[in-house]
Amino acid sequence: MKNIVAIGGGTGTFTILNALKDGPVHLAAIISMADDGGSTGLLRDQYGVLPPGDVRRALVALSESSQTMRDLFNYRFHSGDLKGHSFGNIFISVLEKVTGSFSSAVEEASNILKIKVAVVPVTLDDIRLHARLNNGKMVHGETNIDIPKTRERSPIKEVWLEPKARLNPRARTILREADIVVIGPGDIYTSLIPNLLVTGMKEELKRSKAKKIYFCNLMTKKGETDHFDGNDFAREMEKYLGKDVLDYAVFNNRRPSPAVIKRYRAQGAEYIEPPKAKRNGATRYLFAPLIDSEPLLRHGPPKRLAKLLLSL
Repeated sequence: MKNIVAIGGGTGTFTILNALKDGPVHLAAIISMADDGGSTGLLRDQYGVLPPGDVRRALVALSESSQTMRDLFNYRFHSGDLKGHSFGNIFISVLEKVTGSFSSAVEEASNILKIKVAVVPVTLDDIRLHARLNNGKMVHGETNIDIPKTRERSPIKEVWLEPKARLNPRARTILREADIVVIGPGDIYTSLIPNLLVTGMKEELKRSKAKKIYFCNLMTKKGETDHFDGNDFAREMEKYLGKDVLDYAVFNNRRPSPAVIKRYRAQGAEYIEPPKAKRNGATRYLFAPLIDSEPLLRHGPPKRLAKLLLSL
């Protein structure tokens, strides 16, 4: 039975895992710990806990518990002192205080939500994501990088973590046992690259004999990847991973309908044109129709994703 590890933090990661969860595989998710917005940011600042938001989303997405339990963990208070807070974020933060560690809190929450997939924080260090733009300006915090404060923003030149973070030992073990490592899909600067910036991650991926596969997004994101095509995404992954670390990069080649493209364009997003080349150095480019449905674009269908991954 193969060990498949997904690295990310957004909904794209869970799409991949859900496509595989009924197959003959062992699954694990390594989740970014750079989130600092909304409920997560308040809990971090007020109680000194590690960010529960991305982990909570992963747990709920992969839960095999009742719909009521999943709704409970996603419930957000709309008034009073807890306004804006997610119940699941509070629950995981309290578990961290009770158990004495974030790792133990995630394990306990996984048991409660009946998770078969190992959900593992990429680091247990308290970190913040920072970015430098092409015009020299700095942006501090994952939320500020993710959601621009101005209508137009200079492109992102580089991102980094402060302070430097160490790879979670459990994440290291999982990577060393992996047969396939999937990176993405997800927001490249705020969901994917923060994992690669953790000290030890890049080294483990270079050393690993697992097949390493990058899934490119379907659409660009306003303020983060404006005007990017498939080559640009592949170039940024190589910039932070190193040359010839990836075995495969997977691109969608099914163009959405004109009506959907128009709707996304109104939100500042564009269809990502796949590269014309078939490889870049040691990295092979794979192309497939990977849009599950419209009008909300997600990778899929699940059976096609599973077949593609397991064929590698």
